Amino acid sequence: MFAIADANNFYASCERVFQPSLEGKPIVVLSNNDGCVIARSAETKLLQVAMGAPYFKIEKFCKQEGIAVFSSNFSLYGDLSNRVMQIISGYAQRSEVYSIDEIFLDLSGMPGDLTAYCQRICSTVKQWTGIPISIGIAPTKTLAKLANRLVKKGFSAHGAVLDWRTLESPDKVLATIALEDIWGISRRWSEKLQALGIHNALALQQTEPKRMRQHFGVVMERIVCELRGSSCIPLEAMPPAKKQILTSRSFGEKLTEFADLRAAVTHFAARAGEKCRRQQLAAQALTVFVQTSPFDTQHPQYGNSATTEFELPTDDSATLIRAAHQGLKRIFREGVSYQRAGILLPDLLPAGVAQMSLFESGERLARSEQLMTTLDNINRLHGKRTIHYASETLSNRWHMRQQFKSQSYTTNWRELLTVTI
Repeated sequence: MFAIADANNFYASCERVFQPSLEGKPIVVLSNNDGCVIARSAETKLLQVAMGAPYFKIEKFCKQEGIAVFSSNFSLYGDLSNRVMQIISGYAQRSEVYSIDEIFLDLSGMPGDLTAYCQRICSTVKQWTGIPISIGIAPTKTLAKLANRLVKKGFSAHGAVLDWRTLESPDKVLATIALEDIWGISRRWSEKLQALGIHNALALQQTEPKRMRQHFGVVMERIVCELRGSSCIPLEAMPPAKKQILTSRSFGEKLTEFADLRAAVTHFAARAGEKCRRQQLAAQALTVFVQTSPFDTQHPQYGNSATTEFELPTDDSATLIRAAHQGLKRIFREGVSYQRAGILLPDLLPAGVAQMSLFESGERLARSEQLMTTLDNINRLHGKRTIHYASETLSNRWHMRQQFKSQSYTTNWRELLTVTI
């Protein structure tokens, strides 16, 4: 038996935790630079605000309808996600964090009423974090995802929990589920299935798995078996190691000066190094890229990249920053208005597995490791960028527009919530 716990309208719920006056009111969360809608509360969905809607097109409507608008606050969302996942994972021997707001649980062999057990999980998470969650229970991960979806549509008689096995007529329910609403089926696959005469989840369940394998491969065969109640997709207790790390951002304003771009790529390279160390990976190469806005018809279009290979795979931020600066010098052009830049670390390796060079100093590597560990520990204890590289401060023009950003209530000492008595 599997369960999947999913935080309801997670980004909006995070904003409500520290602003309870927003309970029951419509909320939207905007993308980087306050560009478009990336999250909506249930109340906003009822107002027909579309996902991905550009903010400048709905700004007047938001004010008219009293919609609370927030810039993305990923430090807050990430921290609350970690808290929620830690609580939920304590209720099962095995779990898999699937996304920032979803976690699978293995409930096999769990005694007693699973519905009541999961209701207890929901109430504990809500009491300890303020985040509401929904849980779907089923013999397979695919059916658990569908059960969770049904909970949010009001199918459950047990509040925020639904056990697939308690449905009176599972086949009738499957007949109402569109193909693209099934976990793992893309729009392209949905169109191909419909061309084969398969129009809903029930029709897919009733197809021959081997036939689906011939048309789509083993993934579709597993989905069909899972819809039939046969578990084919196990939990991934440990997420697979990343093959690459991308750190990129659109700027709050168009940049033309080298110093502004240098400050931006310094920050991106330092951040990429931090991600490498946290995941115990090392980079064999670094690619820095820049580009103009494809929608800017008033200025010349330009985009380019430069790659630097390292003699020895590294996670040292200083080494990554030097490579980023060298690459930026090669591709920078005067008179160009840049909208975006970024750092890509391709072909990552587990840290410490590469063959050392005959002329590489072990002492230098030890000092580098000690320095990076100290840097990470200080920033983890006292907040991000407590210690950072000087070239990051050459300019702040590359920073994102975040005019509606809430405070980092749980990750920044200076932004702790204050209560006046």
